[in-house]
Amino acid sequence: MPPHEPESTGGGHRNEPTMMNPRVVVYPSPSSNNPPPSNRPCRLRQATTVYPVILKFEEVVYKVKVGQKNEGWGCWGWGTAAAGAREKTILNGMTGMVCPGEMLAMLGPSGSGKTTLLTALGGRLSCKLLSSGKITYNGQPFNSAMKRRTGFVAQDDVLYPHLTVFETLRYTALLRLPRTLSPAEKAAQAEGVMLELGLGRIANSMIGGVRGVRGVSGGERKRVSIGLEMLVDPSLLLLDEPTSGLDSTTAAKILGTLRRMAGEGRRTVVVTIHQPSSRLYHMFDKVLLLSADGSPFYYGRAADALPYFASIGFASSLSVNPADLLLDLANGIAPDSNHSSENGDNFGSTESEKKAVKEELLSAYDRNIATRLKAELCTVDPANYGYNRDVANAAKRVQWSTSWCEQFSVLLKRGLKERRYESFNKLRIFQVLSVAFLGGLLWWKTPPSHIQDRTALIFFFSVFWGFFPLYNAVFTFPQERPMLIKERSSGMYRLSSYFLARTVGDLPMELGLPTAFVIIIYWMGGLKPNPVSFFLSLVIVLYSVLVAQSLGLAMGALLMDVKQATTLASVTTLVFLIAGGYYVQQIPPFIVWLKYLSYSFYCYKLLLGIQFSENDYYECSNGVMCSVVDFPAIKSVGLGHMWVDVCIMGLMLLGYRLVAYLALHHLQSR
Repeated sequence: MPPHEPESTGGGHRNEPTMMNPRVVVYPSPSSNNPPPSNRPCRLRQATTVYPVILKFEEVVYKVKVGQKNEGWGCWGWGTAAAGAREKTILNGMTGMVCPGEMLAMLGPSGSGKTTLLTALGGRLSCKLLSSGKITYNGQPFNSAMKRRTGFVAQDDVLYPHLTVFETLRYTALLRLPRTLSPAEKAAQAEGVMLELGLGRIANSMIGGVRGVRGVSGGERKRVSIGLEMLVDPSLLLLDEPTSGLDSTTAAKILGTLRRMAGEGRRTVVVTIHQPSSRLYHMFDKVLLLSADGSPFYYGRAADALPYFASIGFASSLSVNPADLLLDLANGIAPDSNHSSENGDNFGSTESEKKAVKEELLSAYDRNIATRLKAELCTVDPANYGYNRDVANAAKRVQWSTSWCEQFSVLLKRGLKERRYESFNKLRIFQVLSVAFLGGLLWWKTPPSHIQDRTALIFFFSVFWGFFPLYNAVFTFPQERPMLIKERSSGMYRLSSYFLARTVGDLPMELGLPTAFVIIIYWMGGLKPNPVSFFLSLVIVLYSVLVAQSLGLAMGALLMDVKQATTLASVTTLVFLIAGGYYVQQIPPFIVWLKYLSYSFYCYKLLLGIQFSENDYYECSNGVMCSVVDFPAIKSVGLGHMWVDVCIMGLMLLGYRLVAYLALHHLQSR
């Protein structure tokens, strides 16, 4: 059954057609068991939305440069071409068309460019160095309205492991469904999709899938990924290897669901698949066969593939799975019944024989399919499917399905639910509390006269909570990168709402353990027994935690690689530790500027200013009293200009966060 459609209420506006929530338009259609052949224009099928999508791709060519220095950054012009860099063709002249109600399967060996073509059709192709061709959706280029009407399911399931199945669907519904629906109606839509995909019995089970987090099975995760895209009732649904790693029964269930979705006549479905069974193959309407070097060998009805290849001299005398025969041909292996044997001698074809087979197949494609296909692309009118250009143009002006405040609220709630397990796991709590109690025992009730031990304890405060949050934060954006790219590519929310929700959600998550740490070690260590001094010390430590976390987020967002970010964090913390004003008190003038870049230096200085004043004295030797400002560990940093230090840390906090935001914005624009 289709996803739950809420009834009209009160004012009667809910079921009226809108540019964000178009309604039913029914046309007569042929039986879904008799899909239109590819040698004539697509016939009219039942369409349930004024947003049917006729997907056309014409002569798509995609090339990249290989042998390039710093290739990861060079995709966006930040690297330099190495000597001997060459172009590699990934796709070479792909042409085809998929109509509403059809499911196209793209077959080909590994490395043939199936995923690249699917990504291009979904408007998500990055690092586009050299390409040509045209991809249109109802005759229009890809735009924000089409982005909202497109569902894209990647091969790897990108889901939050600590959310339940229903929570995953509900939060996505709240973000992606139009604002004309109430939260209750969006939740009902999520429940309807969940039941349609047979996920009701695991509704309250965690997704899992990461080490140490048990959850649902691989097939169930794949159905959840499909359900996330079904929520928006997509007109165009693209899936990359939806059956990869699944048993035949589960794979048949998933493809059966997709077949029903396409068979309703309102969705255009495109899948890549490596080697389907015979049962799965016959679920497809059309097939696009890619060779190992990215050239097209066949485009047309799935049922017509074997007769076509037999007509050009590549018939098999055996009853074989059509997909097996097509993949053999894609690799240049001909079904030569006269020379085949039980030992599979035909798989020992020489490279020259394979090349000859490929050339013959490509030549036959140009003679028999290419010319007819180009003519066919010009004969289909999207208006016959209920496409309304005026409504579509109006939809382009509505960039987001929900308001900024709604996005912020949903992302904040989802982030708190997901990260509570990470922030308050037992190992992390034990790590912090054990260090706090051990430090409290080592500095147990330090007398005021032991100024060396007291300054050492204060420096320990600044170092531990200057570096511990930094190392935790560098993992944040590299780990969330796949999810961020996936959701932002779907137009789910603004980057600003995500970033601010992440920042606000971190406050209770990241400040709880430092607070417990300070409460324990401050009183055990015998620091100034004054509630005001304690409160100010706690505020400064939490302030330092936020600055350190900001630097870690900036490093992670800039590098987007855990190993590189961790290495940079190690070097940075080492420099800040040495130049923090405690270990080296007479830094050479030409490098003294390093300590002013260290937030640990300012934290240490502020904590000293809370515990000591310029009028305090200590016993320096044999009853001689000395001013605390002359104590070396205090003299090297001083006790003045406290508000200046607070402002400098504030600038660091905002500056690092701004760098992280701009880095994420650049990541999305690649």
